[in-house]
Amino acid sequence: MPETPAAPTARPTPGASAPLSAEDGKLVVLARGARARVGAVEGAAVRDQDGRTYAAASVALPSLTLTALQLAVASAVAAGASRLEAAAVVTEASTLDGAGHAVVRDLAPDAPIHVAAPDGTVLGTVTE
Repeated sequence: MPETPAAPTARPTPGASAPLSAEDGKLVVLARGARARVGAVEGAAVRDQDGRTYAAASVALPSLTLTALQLAVASAVAAGASRLEAAAVVTEASTLDGAGHAVVRDLAPDAPIHVAAPDGTVLGTVTE
């Protein structure tokens, strides 16, 4: 099976001047928990149009590779979500991977995607 080309990464805009809302802060906590539970490279959480949250960790199997954000969005869609309000990714990277960015934009062209370090420090927010 041929490999698909990697999607470009998105660099978050530093968000030091605007603290996260309580609901967006909850997404970071959920993403940290998902990542820590299985020792994954990254964790993610999303909130749908009804305020329901979905958390996931990255998956790396010989026959399946998903970013945490892809899996969180897939879980939301499988549960009936049609739109996302916000997302958060906890990762050691300083950028948001293109695949995760794209899947959020499929459901929400303007939802903020908060990128946080493993300790929960928000590195910035992707809004485009």
